[in-house]
Amino acid sequence: MAEADVAPAVESDTDAADKLAAPTSRITGSLARRMIAIAALWISVLLIGGGFALDRVLTGAITRNFDSSLEYVLIAMIRSSEIGPDGEVRLIEPLGDQRFLEPYSGLYWQISGGNQEPYRSRSLWERSLKAPTPHIDNQIHTYDSNQFPDEELRVLERNVILPGSKTNWRYQIAQSREALDAQVGAVRQTLIPSLALLGLGLIILAALQTFYGLWPLRHIRRAIAAMRGGQNRRVDAPLPLEVQPMVDELNALLAHNEKQAEEARLHAGNLAHALKTPLTVLVNSATSSSSELAETVRREAATMQRQVDHHLARARAVGRRGAAQARAVVWDSVQSVSRAVAALYPEARLDAAGDKTVVVRVERQDLDELVGNLLENAAKYGGGSVFVTVGREGGMAEILIEDDGMGISPADRERIFDRGVRLDSGKPGTGLGLAIVRDVAEIYGGSIALEESEDLGGLLVRLRLPAG
Repeated sequence: MAEADVAPAVESDTDAADKLAAPTSRITGSLARRMIAIAALWISVLLIGGGFALDRVLTGAITRNFDSSLEYVLIAMIRSSEIGPDGEVRLIEPLGDQRFLEPYSGLYWQISGGNQEPYRSRSLWERSLKAPTPHIDNQIHTYDSNQFPDEELRVLERNVILPGSKTNWRYQIAQSREALDAQVGAVRQTLIPSLALLGLGLIILAALQTFYGLWPLRHIRRAIAAMRGGQNRRVDAPLPLEVQPMVDELNALLAHNEKQAEEARLHAGNLAHALKTPLTVLVNSATSSSSELAETVRREAATMQRQVDHHLARARAVGRRGAAQARAVVWDSVQSVSRAVAALYPEARLDAAGDKTVVVRVERQDLDELVGNLLENAAKYGGGSVFVTVGREGGMAEILIEDDGMGISPADRERIFDRGVRLDSGKPGTGLGLAIVRDVAEIYGGSIALEESEDLGGLLVRLRLPAG
């Protein structure tokens, strides 16, 4: 019945371990695709904006060049004009372009004003040019016109009063937009495919740059796979400057985990070795039916309990040391522990002074255990006065605990840290307090030293821990 109850529990624990060990599949998308998409979007925006601006510049240049040729002809018309005997305007010299003589050639001119019949080029034939609205242009006015259903025109016009006439003559010259639109279309037919090809090339370049830039991550993945397969222990391949700090942190984490695993194996071995002798004594006593079996069991059980407490304290400290965010305020711990010790030893006087803001990179539970062991020893073995000083020196926090007792001789100050060693056997205790304090302090990167108190004359314990 007991075996049936145990088996499901073991199976459940195994399933839970497998679930924890199984890699999670929470993928938030491809980093390469994100980078390529951002690059493609930005390239598209720049090329569209740049292409639009370039199109306006080129179209404007072509249009201005087209208008300049018409403006040249318009000025030539004005310079060649004169008023005839009957008050009509006429051209002294004919315009040189043959298209003005060909009907519907796409190039036209016209002079109109007053009540006179418009004077126009033969190319207009029976048609005439009209202004969009009656107005006077003292400067050249340029506009597009669709007054001819089958032909869009680019028109330049200007009003001029010729010598010997009071009439405000309107000079107009027009040309079909077909040639202008053809030039603009040719530019756009070249510009749009060129920008599209440029955009495609830039996106391909961004993709190649992305894959090349992220290629070291593939090396890291293969290196981690090799570590998991037992081929390597570290990621030691040369990597770019931007990736190397991450790899260094990964290697540091691996080293930290290996150290913790090694410490766990060491603790398990030490505990097994420490329990081996008491268990052998118990087995021998039980086998020989000794009359002192009860006393032997009690004595050896107490020994095993001390060993278990010691190794459990170390194991807890090692497990909590991995939390990089561990922080504890020393003054709060000293005040809390002092109240507890004062309740146990009402005849002892406990005082504290120093920096109340000092923080250490230690879990609060472990700090309470460190300070509690030291304060309890000072109250138990001292002469009745205990003084705690909290300070900081460099990157370490210092906790000084002094008492007015007999102190410890220099010869015994190292031996007292051994497990089970007690200098005063007349008072109850296990002899593990200082050993636990030293082990836990060293686990967190601290230290402990025993000195002589100059003020109280007894023992001074100097506990140093990494400051936060």
